[in-house]
Amino acid sequence: MTESFATRESVGPERCWDFAMAFLVLRGWLGLRALLAGIQKFGAYHSVAMPLIDPATGQADASGVMTNVNVKSYAWANYAGVPKGLMDKFAHEPLLAKFMLTAFDKVLGPLLIVSGVMLLIGLGTRVSLMVQAVLYLALTAGLVLIDQPDGVTYLGIHMGLLAGAFVLVGHNRFAVLKKW
Repeated sequence: MTESFATRESVGPERCWDFAMAFLVLRGWLGLRALLAGIQKFGAYHSVAMPLIDPATGQADASGVMTNVNVKSYAWANYAGVPKGLMDKFAHEPLLAKFMLTAFDKVLGPLLIVSGVMLLIGLGTRVSLMVQAVLYLALTAGLVLIDQPDGVTYLGIHMGLLAGAFVLVGHNRFAVLKKW
């Protein structure tokens, strides 16, 4: 076999469908992960005062006691590509230029959302995989610089999944644009 991994000519039709389904599952997971990670960049918790509920009756407490409840909401105003705690650590890292950090903070969420949607619908699958690979490499570099080994390991798993997707992308049967 002179070609890489497996082609339709080198394996039977059943095996080819196995590879197609494996890629579809991987594409779905990576796409959903990127989409939801991007959406999470627009989420924030807000404290809301609500009446205390009496567990016995299920009604609001008659005394009018209020309790604070954290409620998550999504809005443009909540956007934070890089969480504030990490942003402070990155700001003290001399190898990261401030303009690069600011630009990365602005584009991270939208790029994750766009690449996730593209991957889920199969629109430019290779391009969206490459966008995610570049994002995860940049995130890895940043986490290495601020000494966050758990995050680096987590991103390493994502990179392995992306590498597997690149190996299987030739079996991309369910796509809007297969070429890219």
